[in-house]
Amino acid sequence: MAPRPRRPALSRPPARRKAAGRTSRRVLPPSERAAAIRATVHRGRVEDLTPLLVALSDPVAGVRQTAAIALGLLADPRAATTLAAALQDPDAAVRGSVAEALGPAGRPDTRLALEAVLSDPDPHVRQKAADALATAADPGSVVALEVHLHDPAAEVRLAVARTLGRIGTPDAHLALEGLLSDSSDRVRREAVLGLGRAGRPEVLRLIRAMLNDPSRRVRAGAAVISGRLHDHDAVPRLLEILLQKETWEKPSVLVALGRIGDRRAIPGLVDAAESPQHWLRVCAVHALGELGGAEARDVAIRGLVDTAWPVRGADKPMAARMVAAAIALGAVGVPEDLTLLLDLLEDDHPWPRRGATYALGHLGLAAAAPRIREELADSAPEVRLAAVWALGRLGDDGAREELVRLLRSGPCLESAPAPGEEEILRSDAESRLFDAIVQALGRLPHGADDPVVQSALLAARARLPDEELDRLARLPLPEVVEDRPVPTLRTLFESAIVTSFDEDSPG
Repeated sequence: MAPRPRRPALSRPPARRKAAGRTSRRVLPPSERAAAIRATVHRGRVEDLTPLLVALSDPVAGVRQTAAIALGLLADPRAATTLAAALQDPDAAVRGSVAEALGPAGRPDTRLALEAVLSDPDPHVRQKAADALATAADPGSVVALEVHLHDPAAEVRLAVARTLGRIGTPDAHLALEGLLSDSSDRVRREAVLGLGRAGRPEVLRLIRAMLNDPSRRVRAGAAVISGRLHDHDAVPRLLEILLQKETWEKPSVLVALGRIGDRRAIPGLVDAAESPQHWLRVCAVHALGELGGAEARDVAIRGLVDTAWPVRGADKPMAARMVAAAIALGAVGVPEDLTLLLDLLEDDHPWPRRGATYALGHLGLAAAAPRIREELADSAPEVRLAAVWALGRLGDDGAREELVRLLRSGPCLESAPAPGEEEILRSDAESRLFDAIVQALGRLPHGADDPVVQSALLAARARLPDEELDRLARLPLPEVVEDRPVPTLRTLFESAIVTSFDEDSPG
């Protein structure tokens, strides 16, 4: 049988032909649609939210959830109304992500929508809604949150406690008091922290009672608040906890005793400084530095120079102990300690050199500045970082030229936090070399107004990647050191930009 002849393309029926001027549009699979949403967020600011808002109605729940997460990351108030409508999504995971997104992206008019979701049948959604209400911390939400103080899900009660603590009004505190007897120790601890956040003296009695809670997690939280509120009446119970065998909450207790500043704690702190647990030693030395006195100075010196006390060689324990001892000695030391600290700068191990450098900065001994400048060329990055911070703390104008040179150098811009820098206790030292250099220049006499410094700041800013510029924009307001404001990186950069604009302006 002869094959059937093929019909020419032009003779195909019109119904099977593509319309003139139309192109086929491939529907992306769900994984690619979700990837496109993530790519949109990674590009940064989004002018047109329409694709993300449309994705909230996608037939695939995973795509809708990705869109909700993306809108939460963007925190754009324009999305609030559409997100509020998406709280009715049939998928619980989507509703939870939408509620979470409404926290940063929400407006006051979305509060009622979130409060309604507190009654969602899914506990995960209720928890996300309660946490989202913490962003606005609207006192009007207290009534709706009180209804869920006895929610069957512990994670919901925990979120309710967090939000009530953020709101901080008297009626919110009254509701938190009811959670101090909750069956979950995590909820009780959050209630303790929430009550202490506002610093009201009337909560001291309640916090003191929670130092006897059967849970170590709650006792630790109560110790933190007792220290924050300087509750001298809590000292006897805190010292009792130090005598117990269990050590979990003892670091919090030691720090609290230091903050309270009651000298009845000194014998217990000195004993803790000999503990075989390195974190207990660190916190005890730190607390003694807060209290001051001859005992604190003796322990601090031992922590810096005694090679047998009680650990030397393990980097993290030693780093933490060295920094705690250095800061303590900086608080309670005397000028006669200068020779001791300068000798430590010759140690073969970087941690003693680093600790001694921090101590010299805390002591404020200007005579040490020339020797500290030499540490700017130390082989260990953590020592160089400490030297930059100490020179800024001393306001050493002789270091200006070298600090500017470091600021103009490329490596400092890419420097990651120095090893062990997370161990610094109560120190305002920056953890990045770049940050420390800028902060030190700001502390020098007229450093923020120096045209050379301004020029170096602008040159450094031009080489910073976008994520670093975003980090600088989120830095806090100027700190205060010795009763004078110290410019932060953000204010220094803003000053440099304004100065250059004024110079370039006509007239």
